[in-house]
Formats: sequence, structure tokens, C-alpha cells
Amino acid sequence: MADAPPRLQRRPYEKELLRLQGELVQLQEWVKATGARVVVVFEGRDAAGKGGVIKRVTEHLNPRVCRIVALPAPTERQRTQWYFQRYVEQLPAAGEIVLMDRSWYNRAGVERVMGFCTEPEYRRFLQQCPVFEKLLVDDGILLLKYWFSVSADEQENRFRERLENPLKQWKLSPMDLESISRWDDYSKARDDMIDATDTDHAPWTVVESADKRRARINMIAHLLATLPWERVERPALVLPERPPGGGYERPPRDPGRAVPDHAATLEA
Repeated sequence: MADAPPRLQRRPYEKELLRLQGELVQLQEWVKATGARVVVVFEGRDAAGKGGVIKRVTEHLNPRVCRIVALPAPTERQRTQWYFQRYVEQLPAAGEIVLMDRSWYNRAGVERVMGFCTEPEYRRFLQQCPVFEKLLVDDGILLLKYWFSVSADEQENRFRERLENPLKQWKLSPMDLESISRWDDYSKARDDMIDATDTDHAPWTVVESADKRRARINMIAHLLATLPWERVERPALVLPERPPGGGYERPPRDPGRAVPDHAATLEA
């Protein structure tokens, strides 16, 4: 196995990330102008870096255009529906981008490994998923699927960091920790999933994420290179001059309703 590339240094990372984020803004304008519908699926191991990439993709985008879908566990009613039904409700309308922080592939991963679905349900998913995605693509949806790959050692290091950092502990759940003891089960589930759902109309793209910075840059660059977007000229806006006041006098402001100046305590 080839040695992993060195960690991307902060300065070139931040410079290139800013450039790519500028192009994402341009991509957003193209999506709005053309009425394109974009779905990007983010899958991978726990702590593989999906959330960090999604955060950088959306950082400068309009949430009315680009939204994140991260569905909770299905309700009792949803469990009786066609499996893909609750995901269909989240698909984009014209001029929208949907980023799926995990997706319908839950059935091929955690549901299969943890026994949350039956074997017939799992087999039915593998049969229906390529057909479902073909329907999306044939209807004009631009569908991209990314798998974030991380080693067992790196995953454990990231779990340990989250466990020890009060600001990141919310990212860790008993289900996440279960993935350590079930590493091989998840590996087989991933390989079976890729084998059944890596199609010409909806191929998988693997993102090596041992280096989070490199993974973010590589994924965003690939996204921009894959979608058939082009720059759209926005109409020029001119800031109007403020008209003279009409003599309106505002009532006195109640100091008791103002936010206390907490910042002042930092200057003492």
C-alpha cells in the first residue's frame, strides 16, 4: 500500500478552500438561474469527516438554496412506509441543492450491521436502490455519491478526541462506539453496498479522509469539476442614496430591554 500523502499545511489549505468556496457561490447562482436540482450523498465510517466537509461546503451558501438533510431514526409510522418514501420528501425542487448527511444507504450500513432491518428488507433495498437512483437521474436530478474512507486507527483517534473534548462530546454516541467492535462487519457491509449500487448512472466516489484538510479540498474540487455548471452574471446592484428624514421621532428606548454588554467585561 502506498504511503499516505503528507498533511496539507494550513496556509495553502485555507487559500484554496476560499477559492473553492467562491466557486461554490457561483455554482449556487447557476443552480438558481437554471432550475437545476442537485443531490449530494455523504456516506462513510463514523468520524470519517463528513460533517466537516458539509460545513465547509455550506459556509457561504444561501440556506434557502442549499440545505442539509440529516434525518433522525424513522417513526413507527415511517417504518410501515416504502423505505425510500421519507427520503423522496426531501428531494430538491428547481433551483435547490440538497446535501444528505447520511441517506437511504442507512439500510445497507448501520441497519444491516445492527440488526435494525430484516434480511429480506436488506436484500430488497439492494435490488431497489439502483432502480430508485435511475429514476432520479432520468428525471433530471444531478446525483453525486461520496464515500469517506478512514482507517481504524484514525477513527479511534478521532473518537478519543471527541470523548475528551467537551465541545465535541455531542458528536459521540453509543452507536458510534459500537462501530469499533464491529469494524469488520461494517467493512463487509460497505463492500456489499458498493458492489450492488456502484452504477454508471450513479457511481460512488471515494474520498480518502485520513487528512481532513486534504479530504475537504479534494471533495469540493471534485464536486465542482463534476457538475455541468458555468458562471452566471448577476445583475449589477447600486446602493441607493438615503433620502432625507421626514421628521419622525422615535420614542425613548427602554434600557431594560437591551442585551447586557457582556463584551465590556472582557475589556476590564
